[in-house]
Amino acid sequence: MNRAARSVMTEYEDIVLGYGQSDEYSFVFRREAEVFQRRSVKIITTLVSKFSSAYVFYWNEYFPEIKLLYPPSFDGRMVLYPTDKNLKDYLCWRQADCHINNLYNTTFWTLVQEGKLSNTEAEQRLSGTLSADKNEILFSEFGINYNNEAQVFRKGTVLVQNKRTRRNHDKQSTNELGLEVRSKDFQNITELNSDIIGDKFWEENPHILLGNPVPNSNQSADAGLKKSIRATTSETKTID
Repeated sequence: MNRAARSVMTEYEDIVLGYGQSDEYSFVFRREAEVFQRRSVKIITTLVSKFSSAYVFYWNEYFPEIKLLYPPSFDGRMVLYPTDKNLKDYLCWRQADCHINNLYNTTFWTLVQEGKLSNTEAEQRLSGTLSADKNEILFSEFGINYNNEAQVFRKGTVLVQNKRTRRNHDKQSTNELGLEVRSKDFQNITELNSDIIGDKFWEENPHILLGNPVPNSNQSADAGLKKSIRATTSETKTID
């Protein structure tokens, strides 16, 4: 998923941020983006197509011993948020959803695999429990501190486009047929597993909301519009 998302962001430099968890990815375009003349249908169909093809293309790099049993597909939708606060609220919601799902699944499968409960019994055990209850089950019964779990599972993945434009960083080479090939530079995309609900991330990456690498004090953080594209499979967001 992360590799497919990097492929999308490398192709479309107007995407300033990507956030992924479970089977979904959200992409945020900079405010001034004019990609495809801002035609929403063109943007969403092209990006979902790119994501799907990249997912299949790079599959063998990560799972060389596992054969795809059927062609995967993704759907997508575009949302135009009126303010940066709305955009941040959306992304915070997705990261909170990541935490909720992962805590549930970690506890569920620990009860099944180590606690020897059936799937039905584990589901009944967790019915009506809060986050604190699940943390207590993991720690008191299995010695697992949920806070020590890998952040990629607890917080998801954040991809940040470091520069507004990367055209001067494209690499040129010649393939085996003697044809010139231009490849995009991945070095301008930073992969993080950090918190985006608090202010620290946004203070360290002001260009995401301001639309420029260097903040302009005359610009309002709440001015303008943002586009967010969310590509998800048709399956549940819960990680099995």
